[in-house]
Amino acid sequence: MASNIVIDPVTRIEGHLRMETEVTNGTVSNAWSTGTLFRGLETILKNRDPRDAWMLTQRICGVCTYVHGVTSVRCVEDAVGITVPDNARNIRNLLMGAQYVQDHIIHFYHLHLLDWVDITSALQADPTIAVTVDQGISSARTRDAAYFTAVKQKLSDFAGSGQLGPFANGYWGHSGYTLSPEMNLVLTANYLEALRLQTRIIKMHAILGGKNPHPQSLLVGGVSLNWNYSYASLIDFQNLCTEAQDFVNTFYLPDVTAIAKAYKDYAAVGGCDNFLCFGEFPQSAIEPDSLLFPRGAIFNRATAAVQPVDVANITEHVARSWYSGSAALNPAQGDTVPVYTGIDLDDKYSWLKAPRYQGQPMEVGPLARVMVAYGKGMAEMVQAVDSFLGDTGLSLSQMYSTIGRTAARAIETKVIADAMPGWTSQLLQQVQAGNNNNRTIFTMPAAGTGFALNEAPRGALGHWVNYSDTKIANYQIVVPSTWNFGPRDAANVAGPVEQALVGTPVANQQQPLEVLRVIHSFDPCIACAVHLVNPKNGDVVKITVR
Repeated sequence: MASNIVIDPVTRIEGHLRMETEVTNGTVSNAWSTGTLFRGLETILKNRDPRDAWMLTQRICGVCTYVHGVTSVRCVEDAVGITVPDNARNIRNLLMGAQYVQDHIIHFYHLHLLDWVDITSALQADPTIAVTVDQGISSARTRDAAYFTAVKQKLSDFAGSGQLGPFANGYWGHSGYTLSPEMNLVLTANYLEALRLQTRIIKMHAILGGKNPHPQSLLVGGVSLNWNYSYASLIDFQNLCTEAQDFVNTFYLPDVTAIAKAYKDYAAVGGCDNFLCFGEFPQSAIEPDSLLFPRGAIFNRATAAVQPVDVANITEHVARSWYSGSAALNPAQGDTVPVYTGIDLDDKYSWLKAPRYQGQPMEVGPLARVMVAYGKGMAEMVQAVDSFLGDTGLSLSQMYSTIGRTAARAIETKVIADAMPGWTSQLLQQVQAGNNNNRTIFTMPAAGTGFALNEAPRGALGHWVNYSDTKIANYQIVVPSTWNFGPRDAANVAGPVEQALVGTPVANQQQPLEVLRVIHSFDPCIACAVHLVNPKNGDVVKITVR
């Protein structure tokens, strides 16, 4: 017996996503991913000065607030043919690192954790036992029974008020929740601690970027900082790096490890076969050779056989998307002309395009980055992955799963958090030496084409520009959630998330918790993948959520 489950909208994500699954005999047998708002930013950018594009593209999203800005300036720098100074590269790496650390912690604790933690169960916890559970997860924790009693009382006050806030609308009591009341209480306490940490980590962007969201210090050719910030501010940044490291080591990574141990069945659910990583964090002007996270592609989960990436092999299909045309185009020649025809799962059903690499759907994001780095022998990543596998008893092959994807996000956060103090020290040394070379001065050519590849926290990100008379003629953006959540292509091959959902068991079709666990493990950002446009004050499409 087959039946369909429609989740519209999927919540605890950025943007608007509709997911329809076909469930046969208690297991997902098919899936369709729909982005429900039109992506129109490429149209908005036409006829603008390419040097201004970063200010606009950065506002694609308020979560990954920095990543489109830096990709855009790299794209225009490629078109102009310039290399930025080492100081600018270092500052950009620090801003990107701060983005990763903040974004990944938010995702695990505030977007994904409640898929594993039952808040109502925490109300039954014994605070004294919770202390033992807490220290069993991480011996570095020193919280006492009074602390957990206060957290439990706070939860009780939420429940008693009838206004549950972020804890409303969960599938509480679902049979899929298997943690003890004390474990639920401990992890809920860490949910609250992570909220407090966010107010600290965000300051890193303010120090080097002027503000958050949407830092203001970028420009084509480098950064606008001219050492007007003080040495003391950089020491503050360094202290924030240490604070973030401590949280990752004491809370984030141990909590993810605890979830992996408790839900090992999800090491066999939610996997994809092919993975793509553009690479990130250049350590010199030589790319991709100097990238901390290496560039590469993995096919059929062959971790030891990482292949190089050729941008010419990227295409975007629109056969099942609401756009004109039928050819699969490389983004350098791509266009974005909307033609809405309604949701038809046998034809067109999404505003997202379907990116492919060498004709194959590719998962992008933390798991792709970690497995490519592991396959290429990056020492820090090999050590971190092997440590996680040793602690959980999982195998490397089991990383290709929902649990592996969630763990990869924490693992790479540790690698980045460990690298950031060194980058900050390099910048401090330049300040002390009086090196204020933060930008390359150049003359803007009247015409040019260029592209930039980098890694947003959610995965591989690419910008392509073609301009003439110093005005943008065509600008194309292929974002991580388009790679992951795109629909079927011209050959009717499902996208990565559509494939990953197949085989997921569903205990209660009225409460599809298991489906949400897989979806949330990808950390969807549909705001990056689709954007609302309202030409002539008319709606492109209306979506009614029931």
